Amino acid sequence: MTDARSTIASRFDGADFYDRAARVQAIAASTLADRLTSLYADRPAPKRILELGCGTGILTRALRRLFPHAQLTAIDLSSRMVERTRKTVPDAVLHVMDAETPTLDGPFDLICSSFCLQWFTDRRAAFHRLGRLLAPGGRIEVTTLAQGSFAQWRDSCEAFGLPCGFPDYPTRDILQAEWPETLRGEWRVTTLRDPVGSARQFLLDLKAIGATTPRTGNTPLPARDLRRVMAHFDRNADSMDYQVAFGSAEKQLRFFVTGTDTGIGKTLVSAILTKALGATYWKPFQTGLSEEAGDTASVTMLAGLTPERVIPPAYAFQAPLSPQDAAALENVTVTLDRLALPDTDTPLVIEGAGGLMVPLNDDTLLIDWLAGLDLPVILVCRSGLGTINHTLLSLAALRERGIVVAGIVMSGTPSAGNRAAIERFGSISVLAEIPFLDDVSRERVATEAEKLAKALHLQGY
Repeated sequence: MTDARSTIASRFDGADFYDRAARVQAIAASTLADRLTSLYADRPAPKRILELGCGTGILTRALRRLFPHAQLTAIDLSSRMVERTRKTVPDAVLHVMDAETPTLDGPFDLICSSFCLQWFTDRRAAFHRLGRLLAPGGRIEVTTLAQGSFAQWRDSCEAFGLPCGFPDYPTRDILQAEWPETLRGEWRVTTLRDPVGSARQFLLDLKAIGATTPRTGNTPLPARDLRRVMAHFDRNADSMDYQVAFGSAEKQLRFFVTGTDTGIGKTLVSAILTKALGATYWKPFQTGLSEEAGDTASVTMLAGLTPERVIPPAYAFQAPLSPQDAAALENVTVTLDRLALPDTDTPLVIEGAGGLMVPLNDDTLLIDWLAGLDLPVILVCRSGLGTINHTLLSLAALRERGIVVAGIVMSGTPSAGNRAAIERFGSISVLAEIPFLDDVSRERVATEAEKLAKALHLQGY
């Protein structure tokens, strides 16, 4: 733990009167609980919940009342806070842990927090990490302080040309821009007014909850300046405004379909998966258009997609070669800045080109680009001889780069032995076995889609 984190933990360890002074925190937690009540009124209750910065358990207790059967995990930087929560929610799994960098195994269906994020040093990176802990379709529901908080105190400081001593909390737009691509979310900001009565009581309450009293860097305001500011506050205000940002985001259901080789059946599996999820389809790299209409046309037909659920390829080339070589023949260089994930209101299926080690340009393999997308992969492999070696090597390459593999789809005449070996040595589930289809039709794709949808549901997707 860094010195700064140790200092924060120490302050909260000593916050013996937290519940008495944390009036706004209690209101925010109650408002968040009301939001969760409404949100889950018409959807299945979350099975696994993670709460960040549980404090004395104000929100934790509400979560247990709302979701009595959920596995509830709560963490806090302060060991004293964790012990207080343990007394009131004894069946929760509790850890002393930094909420900004939790070392826990997901996936969680719900990650929530109230008045914790303002202590983070890098929210954007934290949201990215938290997104990886979420199950597809899972939600993040949080609150934090926003720009304009403590306006009355700031006004009193500005009256004497003094720094207010509080951080510049983020605007709604800044918070909105910090969601990673895998999360689709919104922020709204609400004013909560705390009737502190006096400047002295306001400062005492901050100390009681373990928060930082106004200071510039590590230096508090000189006593003379502090007295002037307090007197101005008492003449002009008797309450304090908190601008509270409520963040709500859902992890989009997105998959990347790749294979152990080219011609492996990725396009058929992509059509089946797109149909199963009611998804939008995107083939970023299309090659070989001189010989065929292309995979986008095939998936559109087989999955019965309407135009708005088809994203055109970022690159389309004539030659049936790797994206790098096909691009070179047309004097084009593939650049990653043209490969931002599409923004869709539906699940998304992305089909790769060839295998994992296909070069996109002189510096980038497909797997390098894939590693930065933070998407679960469905790996398509052959059922026949040689598949064990190719599939296990592909799994190793994916995992070496931290890429999550949702499962395997085997293509061709089923082989019980090969399936068992891949599942055992690859520590992976085979989601489906697609036999050779003499009649590749919409009807057959729909039949296979129902099977794949059930298999994905069993895996928590």
